[in-house]
Amino acid sequence: MVLVPPPVRISISVARRFVRCAQLLDTPVPYVAAALAHHGFIQIDPINVCGRMHDLILRNRVTGYREGDLMRHLHGDGQPLAAEQRTAFEHHLPSTGVLVAFPLEAWPHLLVAMHRRSKQTGAWSGRLTPLERALVPRLLVEIAARGPLCSEDFADVGKARRFFGGWGSATLAKSALQKLFFHGRLLIARRDGVRRIYDLPERVLPATTLALPKPSAVDTARWLAHLKLRQRRLVTLKREELHSVGDLVQPVAVVGCPLLYFLREDAALLAAAGETGANRDVSAAPRLLAPLDPLIYDRRVTAALWGFDYTWEVYTPPHKRVRGYYALPVLVGAELVGHIDPKADRAARALRVVSRRVRRGHKISAAVADLAAFLNLRQR
Repeated sequence: MVLVPPPVRISISVARRFVRCAQLLDTPVPYVAAALAHHGFIQIDPINVCGRMHDLILRNRVTGYREGDLMRHLHGDGQPLAAEQRTAFEHHLPSTGVLVAFPLEAWPHLLVAMHRRSKQTGAWSGRLTPLERALVPRLLVEIAARGPLCSEDFADVGKARRFFGGWGSATLAKSALQKLFFHGRLLIARRDGVRRIYDLPERVLPATTLALPKPSAVDTARWLAHLKLRQRRLVTLKREELHSVGDLVQPVAVVGCPLLYFLREDAALLAAAGETGANRDVSAAPRLLAPLDPLIYDRRVTAALWGFDYTWEVYTPPHKRVRGYYALPVLVGAELVGHIDPKADRAARALRVVSRRVRRGHKISAAVADLAAFLNLRQR
């Protein structure tokens, strides 16, 4: 049995400053690879209202980050990366449909989830239908012979589309390719916009990565719990998660919050947060966070620690939205002071703020202008 040390008691302001620092918001790293190594993964989302999710997450964490840098890191800039050149890849978090960028170390821990999906029922990611299964040999043979391909390269298969409720529709070729990706039989080799171009795993990942030994279920459970801690840095843990990583964590008690945990390797950052003067919080420049930023990803913790009840409302019916379709929370020092709902008008090369609600006394025009510049737009 792993012995977990007793909780240390800290104030809300110290906890907030610690999270800012531990999540690289105070000390951005110089490269995308460093941010991936620190956080364990970066969530990917194709919706582009005012920049894509992964770009909005990383622009606050990587010095000089440009729109599209994560995709260039994953797949190359202009010329595709050879398998041996790659240091990261796209795939889904186990047991979820969440697409992320992983460093190579994640690969063996995904294998069980990939195999499980191939046996489960699921329109998007589950077992192949009879029609899809019949198409698979042709898909794999042609990709092996011709190189990376997308569903449009199999237009002769037929244009009839299957509809999946609120998840949209797909042709037979697209749904079969996507399932092969979920099952680990194909990987995303590059992208054309949001279109996925697939190739065989041995031509996407280094041979040394594919040869990594399959971990035990215990090792993967520990990896997953550790991944959660790396991603958010201050988290709640379920009993089984705590059992997996009890030797790596320190519990903290914060008034009004559930019991939280952080990695012991971050202890120096917590000590520094306790020494930080309050003046720093007052003078800190506003930051616009991504809707699914790791700082606010856990709604329960965000509400308790930050006093900010936030929901990403992109899938919420318009009449039920509180903040807006793609609202970005505003972080100032150790406080979340409101939100803006921006929209990029690419044709007019302008960034328009649809709505905003920011606590009195906080000016965010510079933060909006910074986002506009990041998107190569003017502020309107």
